[in-house]
Amino acid sequence: MNTASIPEWLALIIAVLAVAGAGLSLLGVFGLVRLKSFYDRVHAPTLGATLGMALILLASWLYFGAAQGRWLPREVLIAVFLTVTTPVMLILLARAAVFRDRTESSEPGEKPVPRDVDNPA
Repeated sequence: MNTASIPEWLALIIAVLAVAGAGLSLLGVFGLVRLKSFYDRVHAPTLGATLGMALILLASWLYFGAAQGRWLPREVLIAVFLTVTTPVMLILLARAAVFRDRTESSEPGEKPVPRDVDNPA
């Protein structure tokens, strides 16, 4: 394997970006574990994963771009794919949960889930 040397200042920036991205992803995991309801828990990993992924991919793009000295579209394609699919997954999970909550019989004293946002029941 060819080992390329990159400047120390760039290595420091890459390390900070990678550690910050990993930290934000870990923060999303803590939100998943600590928050109470499903609707709260679904947001933390989505936001942490999206921003954490962006920082890690930026670090990867900087490292391999500097080491190989050429444009690398792979990281950009990964970022576009993950940025599109993660929020779509959140929306599908939330809609499935709302559908489940609407179709299940509600407990006595529990407020029913509104059918329409504009016209709550």
